[in-house]
Amino acid sequence: MRIATPDLRSLAVLFVLGSTACGAAPPPKELVEARESYDRASKGLASKLAPAALDTAKQALQRAEREFRDNEDTPDTRAFSYIADRRARLAEAQAAYEAASQQKAEAEKAFKEKSQSELDAAREAIRKERESLDAERKAREAAEKGRSEAEKARAELEKKYLAALASLKEMATVAEEKRGVVITLSGAVLFASGKSELLPIAKEKLNEVAKVLKDQGNPPLRIEGHTDSTGSAEDNRKLSLARADAVKAQLASQGYPSDKIKTLGLGPDRPVADNGSPEGRANNRRVEIIVNPRD
Repeated sequence: MRIATPDLRSLAVLFVLGSTACGAAPPPKELVEARESYDRASKGLASKLAPAALDTAKQALQRAEREFRDNEDTPDTRAFSYIADRRARLAEAQAAYEAASQQKAEAEKAFKEKSQSELDAAREAIRKERESLDAERKAREAAEKGRSEAEKARAELEKKYLAALASLKEMATVAEEKRGVVITLSGAVLFASGKSELLPIAKEKLNEVAKVLKDQGNPPLRIEGHTDSTGSAEDNRKLSLARADAVKAQLASQGYPSDKIKTLGLGPDRPVADNGSPEGRANNRRVEIIVNPRD
């Protein structure tokens, strides 16, 4: 019966194409070892005694070469190369097994013990290679499971973040801006006119804000106090800073790290409405908490 031999010319062309596609990027050592193992196996007994196993090794090496050609040195390139190397070695082991079996049948009685030892060694090599391939499969499955769990964790964090925003919107105006997530609290709710002492209801609201933000991992905050244009601009800046500091103190009293909170008193400098109307002035009297400030 004629025994098929692997297409070494095709493999050589694939090797050249892979090297050209990769440019200056050197192949990983796993791919180099796989090439060497296959070359050694194809020139040895495996081409005659284990052609099926050698063909399987060839296909595995081609897959590794394609991955290296398309994506260069990646975890998949290394994994495919490792498998190709092991399958080439397995082909050699199977060929050795067949050679040992033939030798056992043909050898004289004096060489029987030696042949049996070689046969056992070949069987042990096959067993170890199969165990190695099985371990590689399990490792890849574990990696897939890890990625799935990471995606699930990210989705859970996103869910908690949206829930936190919804909770904050029940207590204040919340908007996502370029400078960060901005929580706006009306000054009339927080303070008496011209005062920087928090009202009782303001403390309750701020305690709720502190709880939500702490659940989000204590992100850095910037608290800005704002006033309308009534009165001296300098006095308004001092009042707005005192109010921002009062909000900071209340958050810190609930266990929020004070070193993660900065305060600014901007007075009437950044109005959001026309100070010419009572409604506009009321909108300008506010405290803004910027979460994860970016400006």
